[in-house]
Amino acid sequence: MSEALAKVDDQRRDALRPPTALELLEQRVAHAASALPLTRIGGTVTHVTPAYVQVSGLSRHLKLGDSIAFGLTAQPPLGEVVRIDENGATIKPFDANLKIGPGEIAWLQGGQSLRPDTSWKGRVLNALGAAIDSQGPLREGARTYDFDAEPPAAMNRQRVRTPLKSGVRVMDLFTPLCAGQRIGIFAGSGVGKSTLLSMLARSHGFDTVVLALVGERGREVREFLEDALAQNKSRAVTVVSTGDESPMMRRLAPKTALAIAEFFRDQGDSVLLIVDSVTRFAHATREVALAAGEAPVARGYTPSVFSELPKLLERAGPGAEGAGSITGVFSVLVDGDDHNDPIADSIRGTLDGHIVLDRKIADQGRYPAVNVLQSVSRLANSVWSAEQRKLVMMLRAMISHFEDTRDLRLMGGYQKGADAELDKAIDIVPKLYEVMKQTLTDPQSADPFQEIARALTETKDDGQKAPQQR
Repeated sequence: MSEALAKVDDQRRDALRPPTALELLEQRVAHAASALPLTRIGGTVTHVTPAYVQVSGLSRHLKLGDSIAFGLTAQPPLGEVVRIDENGATIKPFDANLKIGPGEIAWLQGGQSLRPDTSWKGRVLNALGAAIDSQGPLREGARTYDFDAEPPAAMNRQRVRTPLKSGVRVMDLFTPLCAGQRIGIFAGSGVGKSTLLSMLARSHGFDTVVLALVGERGREVREFLEDALAQNKSRAVTVVSTGDESPMMRRLAPKTALAIAEFFRDQGDSVLLIVDSVTRFAHATREVALAAGEAPVARGYTPSVFSELPKLLERAGPGAEGAGSITGVFSVLVDGDDHNDPIADSIRGTLDGHIVLDRKIADQGRYPAVNVLQSVSRLANSVWSAEQRKLVMMLRAMISHFEDTRDLRLMGGYQKGADAELDKAIDIVPKLYEVMKQTLTDPQSADPFQEIARALTETKDDGQKAPQQR
């Protein structure tokens, strides 16, 4: 009996210890051997353009989304099948600077997938799931996750009930989040969207953070990782596709991030997924669809863009019973500050809430520049108590009354005492605006209702602050 128990203990220790370099090499060789069949299906490149590559001889063996390898090198450049007809297949390369010509061999690779592992925390990957952080190759897990996986079945998902603290005062007060919620941050360029996402990435309410930087400026990647994720970097996985990369890489990056988030969700983790931005994903999807021959239907966007968006967004959310959840925060870059843009309108109808950043508020120096009158969380009632709900509705009404009469008051057309409700709003709303200010270097908010209450009860009387009410 003692020998059996000792054997079990040895097995547990072996399972928990990190693999040696030799064991990692054996795993990679075994995986490579399983990925290379004895026979391969190939075709020939017949036509090359800046937008796509045409291949013949493969049409009968292909499916949309299959991966294609060009040439016979150890690490051949890859592309994805975006159109199939009887004369050939249209391949969109992942490499924006692909150097091939007619007559090159094209090999069928099959579906695209990756094998995440818990050791990926703290690592930075490209859209294809390869490490780009100079920390060596990634250790692969046992289970394969497809880039285009289906979301959990609707009737198998858990209910969204558990409140979360983001640490951002204005969000926790007016648009509170729940674990498994999907919310969008809608903003034009330069209104503070990236800073707000950085503040959310610092939150301690999650086990794992998965971040997708889609079409970002190259210089901002290290800034985000070293500044915004400084404290949480060890529990974050970052997928990067900068603006100079091909539309295929920008289109794939959010899918890669979701596949990684699904792995950690299946491990039971509460995952925060941040995608910045979904608009650039939509732009890349449009480029791919136009290369495949689709006709634009709405401001240059093709029909497949509007079918791809819900497929992507629905993969976030609560998992099946017994699993964790993916709380999705998706930034939406509003073109020309038009919040009725087709992409913004489509995403807003799919998510569980939206936070609108207003350029006028940013111009006043109030950050985060959240317009609380246009922002909404569809799960807020699961977070607020009855008293908190009543307070928030009262504050919203005051802000609305204050903003509606701003021009009238600036012109001197209002006299104090004419409207008791407006007098109250004039007294309270500026204090509320002041306390809602928060920067990336400020401490996270612990209890926004208590902080608001303290700010509103600290009134000046003869130059002295009244004692705080407890």
